Amino acid sequence: MTDRILITIAAAMTAALATAQVRTGDGQISASFETNTIYYADDKGLPGSTPDDHFGSNNYLKVDYTYKKLSAGIQLEGYFPALYGYELGQQENPKRFWLGSKYISWQDENFSVLAGNVYDQFGNGLIFRSYEDRQLGLNNSLEGISAGYDFSRFVSIKGMYGRPRLYTDYAGSWVRGLDLNISIADIFNWDAVMLYLEGSYVNRYESLDKDATYDFYSLGLDTPQLDMFSGSFNFAWKGLSVKGEYARKSKDLSTASSMKAAKGAAIFAEVVYTYKSLSVSGTFRMLDDMGTMLSLYGNGTGNSLNYLPSLTRQYTYMLANLNPYQVNVTGETAGQADIYYSLRSRHDRHRYWNFHANFAMAYTLSPAQSVTNKKQLLWNDVNFDIERQWNRNLKTILLFSRQEWSPSHGSESGTYVSNIFVGDITYKFDRKKSLRAEVQYLLSGDYEGDWVAGLLEFSFAPKWSIFASDMYNIEGTKKNYYNAGFSYTKGRTRIQLGYGRNRAGYICSGGVCRYSPAYTGLNISLTTSF
Repeated sequence: MTDRILITIAAAMTAALATAQVRTGDGQISASFETNTIYYADDKGLPGSTPDDHFGSNNYLKVDYTYKKLSAGIQLEGYFPALYGYELGQQENPKRFWLGSKYISWQDENFSVLAGNVYDQFGNGLIFRSYEDRQLGLNNSLEGISAGYDFSRFVSIKGMYGRPRLYTDYAGSWVRGLDLNISIADIFNWDAVMLYLEGSYVNRYESLDKDATYDFYSLGLDTPQLDMFSGSFNFAWKGLSVKGEYARKSKDLSTASSMKAAKGAAIFAEVVYTYKSLSVSGTFRMLDDMGTMLSLYGNGTGNSLNYLPSLTRQYTYMLANLNPYQVNVTGETAGQADIYYSLRSRHDRHRYWNFHANFAMAYTLSPAQSVTNKKQLLWNDVNFDIERQWNRNLKTILLFSRQEWSPSHGSESGTYVSNIFVGDITYKFDRKKSLRAEVQYLLSGDYEGDWVAGLLEFSFAPKWSIFASDMYNIEGTKKNYYNAGFSYTKGRTRIQLGYGRNRAGYICSGGVCRYSPAYTGLNISLTTSF
């Protein structure tokens, strides 16, 4: 009944705003719709992989209205039920149609206020980030209020308070926060330098239920309050930029499976230097019990108050992304370095070389995290790629990646090694027609052994694209994972239809991952805006 009332109110708001636009002629309405629907087919090659309900569908309708300094919007969501493998579908109500988010805001030159679902981030997200990622089925926005004020160009302050969204409901906790940003460069009128200092505070309040099955008191939690603090800076001068942040938190459980509450800390540092066609960057991060849940009574990827992505290269190639790294929030030290260099012809803009090398590594923070009482390697990736645009028609990419990873996530000493080779070629027949082909090989004496993969994609710009791919495990399961389909784009609408078999594993977006079980099915996705 509550959902029906909310949806009725949302529809009335949309109609009222539309009417207001017609009356004044100054307002503007924008909307977008997205659906991702799968019919799951029985597959004898993947026993037990088909859900009881052979159908899954995630749907999002977003409507926004702006009139001068006023903005308002809603997002309706429908899960009929949620797609297989999404944590949304593991809740009590996997079939749900509800008002997922709503807001009304006012903003002028100095002051802003928003009531509804708050999306924001403090610093680099070490203590707080609320955002939506539909690929992961994640939305941890705060239902409440936020406000900010800019004191000239020098100082800005913002605060927020609300209860966090947890899948298709709201957690029993309440979150409040305050963020202060000071522009040192503007205070001293430094034209050639940018220097910002930022300080943040976040508090999570959640009553600890002594009658609950899970006894948090025995794990060392004796207060409903969690306090987190962070300080950061952002410096830029000519081609150099430097970021840094330090964060601390009071005693907390960093994961749903933690057996003892502990204080947490984190350090983040990033340096980027650019000179002409050369770019060099390095990132370092230390995490010590820094995982922060929205609610102590929840679990899963969506039950996260802060943002701790993996410091690794994000691949699009199938075999390079076969076993992505997931952050060890209980304790890790990790770093990543990138070097980019470009050589371009002075006489022909269609001829150039792009060189890229990347190195990423992560270790456990404490020897106590392993049964060997030694720090263990969690992840190591040494990779490089060379992109060559030969002429107006032909482009090639060669990539190599050596990945070493711990199957026990650092609790034991053993690691697996994979060597991945990728060849990618694109040929344009004319301005509209092009053919792209990928050939990939994974060489490994560990885990499932060698893999081979390939992809063909033919495009008729700007509307049609047809693709087919296959990924085959040569030495282990001897299974192949095939996909084929097409996409059609017209204006702001894109529809894609595909059928295939998908391997069980982790799907990542922005360095955050969720586990997806194996399945075979027919998938249709549609995105449009108007």
